[in-house]
Amino acid sequence: MRFKPNSTVATIIESNGKFLFVEEVDHGQTVFNQPAGHLEANETLLDAAKREVLEETGHQCELTHYLGLYTYTAPSNGVTYHRHCFIGQSIHYDADLPLDEGILGIKWLDLDELISSQAARSPLVIKCVQDYLAGNRYPLNLIYEHPNE
Repeated sequence: MRFKPNSTVATIIESNGKFLFVEEVDHGQTVFNQPAGHLEANETLLDAAKREVLEETGHQCELTHYLGLYTYTAPSNGVTYHRHCFIGQSIHYDADLPLDEGILGIKWLDLDELISSQAARSPLVIKCVQDYLAGNRYPLNLIYEHPNE
């Protein structure tokens, strides 16, 4: 059987020491996650990250840096995910924009609040915030995406 990890994107958006999270239900539990999701056909990683932020939070964002590539195999289903995490800043918020199905709302939390909630969707949610706070930053041009022809 061929190994096919799922490619996902996530974006860290910080403002005044708090981070933008989506509140959603996963396996019957309410959890927090960065705005995140899967790539769609013919979509670049950067475009996917911006789209997911908008669809899940109502925030239009500008991506500023690449935080890193994170690999995780979910114990609930055995699926391996390659999570490309970006850093961005909100440039516009539309409170009237309907959020993606399954999103209960958005929350701004600091790292301590996230950890004490015990509701991070996966360990990667916390790890990405920790790496951001540690100063990890890479230029967006680290990623090369060959144009579709």
